[in-house]
Amino acid sequence: MAHDAELADRVRRAVPGERTVREVRMFGGLAFMVDDEMIACVSAGGGALLVRVSRSRDAEYLAVAGTRRAEMGTGRSMGEGWIAVDEEALRDDGDLQFWMDAVLEHNAERTAVKAAER
Repeated sequence: MAHDAELADRVRRAVPGERTVREVRMFGGLAFMVDDEMIACVSAGGGALLVRVSRSRDAEYLAVAGTRRAEMGTGRSMGEGWIAVDEEALRDDGDLQFWMDAVLEHNAERTAVKAAER
């Protein structure tokens, strides 16, 4: 499955310029990596955008309209913290920014934990 090039461009613009982003083909789409951790993937997980968010806020994020648990194949849940966001829920740049803020917050938490473990 090819990724949505327009959505990929919007994701690129939504990541702050001071962050180093690496793009990798993954999960059948285009994944965006920050600090060697995937933050989002365009056209994967059963929605337009697969996001990786904090498990502690998983239920809160799943309550947002246009979301569901991400799957790797029919009926194979990716588990807490992996959410598929439908295209309709990303039409507005503010909606996309909501998700980018969520993934970058989770990414910062994971990076801090890794740094403390060193």
